[in-house]
Amino acid sequence: MYVKICGLQTAETIAAAVDAGADAIGVVFAPGSPRTVNAELAAKLGREVPAGIEIVGVFRNQPIDQVIKIATTAQVGTIQLHGEETLQDMDRIHNAGFQSLRAFSAPLYNSLSPDEKIAWDGERLLLDAVEPGAGVTFDAAVLSAGTPQGFWLLAGGLNPHNVAAAAKAMQPSGVDVSSGVESSRGVKSIQLIRDFITAARLEITTAAASGVTQGLPEE
Repeated sequence: MYVKICGLQTAETIAAAVDAGADAIGVVFAPGSPRTVNAELAAKLGREVPAGIEIVGVFRNQPIDQVIKIATTAQVGTIQLHGEETLQDMDRIHNAGFQSLRAFSAPLYNSLSPDEKIAWDGERLLLDAVEPGAGVTFDAAVLSAGTPQGFWLLAGGLNPHNVAAAAKAMQPSGVDVSSGVESSRGVKSIQLIRDFITAARLEITTAAASGVTQGLPEE
């Protein structure tokens, strides 16, 4: 289970996420968020992240030229877009040398036509609640037309208490959390970060153990 901890702003919380086994850490550049950092601070924080852990810069409805400039200064490897960005925008990001994540609200993704979903299947996707970062969950029934066929992350209102059940119900490639590991809005809790990563991996560990017990082939 791939785990991303988003909205990190301090060396201490990044270290906690890394030590607990996060696959990715996210830094927010979208204006108006209580978790926003500047590119220079992000670059400084990123120098403490070991190789192999993905550093994701999060943007929302910002000009792609500006996104690429900030991401380059911040030295992030992946750009995550929350907004109305197109596949052509994703191509520009890839051509600039970045990996990508494209976020959709779950209702918006569900409303895409089959052809539109196929077109997006080549991208890594993130399905979120309507208002990202607000700590609001969405009902799995919203995805009545099915979940993405490729790599996708589940987000929106996850926390240490509900992440295992949500992952079991929707079977994402991984999970993403921000407000669910905060002691107050915008302030990350080291203990909650640790608890979330442990809980997120609990379901897959249990499933693996069950598979061995039942004589299923190992992956």
